[in-house]
Amino acid sequence: MTDVANPLLTPSVLPYALPDYSAIRPEHYLPAFRAAFDEHLAEISAITQVRSMPSFQNTMVPLEQAGAMLERVAHAFYTVSSADATAEIQAIDEELAPLMAAHEDAIRLDAQLYWRVKTLHEQLDDLELDSESRYLVERHFREMTHAGAGFDDAAKSTLTALNQQLSTLTTTFEKNLLADTNDLAVFFETAEELDGLASGELSAAARAAADRGHEGGFLITLPLFTGHPYLSSLTNRESRRRIMAASRMRAARGNDNDNRAVLTEIVALRAERAALLGYSSHAAYVTADETAGSPDAVSDLLHRLAPAAASNAREEQAELQGIIDETEGQPFALEAHDWAFYTEKVRAAKYDIDTAALRPWFEAERVLQDGVFHAATQLYGVTFSERDDLVAYHPGARVFEVFNPGGSPLGLYVLDLYTRDTKRGGAWMNPIVSQSALRGTAPVVVNNLNVAQPGEGQPTLLTLDEVTTLFHEFGHALHGLFATVNYPHFAGTNVFRDFVEFPSQVNEMWILWPEVLDNYARHYETGEPLDAAIVERLRATETFNQGHDTSEYLAAAWLDQAWHRLGTQDAVTDVAAFEAAALAEIGLDNPAVPTRYSSTYFAHVFSGGYSAGYYSYIWSEVLDADTVEWFRENGGLTRENGDRFRARLLGVGGSKDPLGAYRDFRGRDAEIAPLLKRRGLG
Repeated sequence: MTDVANPLLTPSVLPYALPDYSAIRPEHYLPAFRAAFDEHLAEISAITQVRSMPSFQNTMVPLEQAGAMLERVAHAFYTVSSADATAEIQAIDEELAPLMAAHEDAIRLDAQLYWRVKTLHEQLDDLELDSESRYLVERHFREMTHAGAGFDDAAKSTLTALNQQLSTLTTTFEKNLLADTNDLAVFFETAEELDGLASGELSAAARAAADRGHEGGFLITLPLFTGHPYLSSLTNRESRRRIMAASRMRAARGNDNDNRAVLTEIVALRAERAALLGYSSHAAYVTADETAGSPDAVSDLLHRLAPAAASNAREEQAELQGIIDETEGQPFALEAHDWAFYTEKVRAAKYDIDTAALRPWFEAERVLQDGVFHAATQLYGVTFSERDDLVAYHPGARVFEVFNPGGSPLGLYVLDLYTRDTKRGGAWMNPIVSQSALRGTAPVVVNNLNVAQPGEGQPTLLTLDEVTTLFHEFGHALHGLFATVNYPHFAGTNVFRDFVEFPSQVNEMWILWPEVLDNYARHYETGEPLDAAIVERLRATETFNQGHDTSEYLAAAWLDQAWHRLGTQDAVTDVAAFEAAALAEIGLDNPAVPTRYSSTYFAHVFSGGYSAGYYSYIWSEVLDADTVEWFRENGGLTRENGDRFRARLLGVGGSKDPLGAYRDFRGRDAEIAPLLKRRGLG
């Protein structure tokens, strides 16, 4: 008998079907998932038991309608499991992972369903479908074929077992990383050890220490990436060393949270699955259904960029070493934990800019309202209104209603800004409700960041990097809000992985756009605008330190490829040695420029959706840089430009080939020259 008290078992009656998080309890999730699995399987069975020959109406339409309850429950749960993973939620996640993998395989490997989709695909030219419906058949056929739906039962059984093992291991990887990241937060007893931090940063560190039960002192929590925003400001070299050392040893120090055995098993199982599916490697399997097409195409791009990036980084390193030799009483060799600090000295000498000193002009609420929202209003005509009456999954998450030009309702935007011990590292966007005309649903999307929360009454002052992250993630949110499709399969950001970063990267262009920057970059106490001369110097630094930044990114992208180009015979027993060899192979083995993510904390590829796909950022940036040129050539921040970009790119979601959508917007394929210029690689 169904538990009618479980709020997840029926659609939410809240605006936009926002889950009723005030009523949802952890004990509701697993029963709701089980009920949703049963309902979804029954819906698929109803399709496959139809005796008449397959048609679009009796196969594809009910297939897209199926699984609505499961999607509702899954979106509600995975939003919480990534942003507020209490011990209870983590336990549910671990139990759920193999169940979800098994259920997904039961659908995508269903032989009778595959026969119906395959039959329609063979008749595609005779079906007289509109473009979105035609593409729906093509994608379902391609994805089911790619997953192994055409295999015999024995091979499918092996595939299902592999997928379940992988789902459990990737969940373990994320759990280990979160626990070790929390455990390795660096405690300092005195403010003197943190000299160089602003009062708000010290306040945040004191609050973090108090939240962990420390009486006095300061706790520096770790971001997902190797470095730390505070390394550019801390004058105490030992403090910088401690923070960098803690970051780099995450999940690799022989304790219960060590991820080395976990990730090597993930790699081996992915290679085994790829071989079963007929591919030489996991990278070959993944890229076959992306715009890149093959690992060789990815390798060609990364190897084209790496030598120039490494050369630029060495030049930057020599300049930094010169500063050390000239200014330090007892000179020392530059190390990774010194790079950001001395980079700021060079920046100040060359451009007369201290980026840390700019934080009073980047107060978080003003950046959000008068920067991020303002740019969207100017470009797309959308407006935002906070809904204090709607409760999200955590008290720190805020809900905004979004309106189209003219005032018609569009969807909800949820912002969860601050870091906490139960939130995974990094920043991301995910849907809570996906838009679909077929299902009659409107979008609800969330952005998560990990900004340190200052003490009560203190302003949240962002770094320029955090401003960039907020604009970037909001680009994903706009993609999720604007995509207007019939079928849920194409909703929001359901596009190829190496295309999905494109809209978010494009949205970063507005950070320093004059009419946007002038609107939000105001001193939080005086309201004074950021000095125009400083702004010009900021723009002049756009290629500054790009050797380092490009190298650390490319190193991570190549490391991901190296792991996932391994075949079933390529066993790895020493993770550190494998990393070193991979980075040497591409010429990015500079100890002063460590990879942005080392393997044991590379969540993107070992617990996220970017396995063999971390190259996507630079791949998408080719399109992004070319698009920025188009906006500059066509008048910039105008409604006409915004409407074109929304209609031809963001608005189509995944319902069109992405490179075809780009050609429709740009009038041609993207060119790489703008990217090379931006990165200083020309």
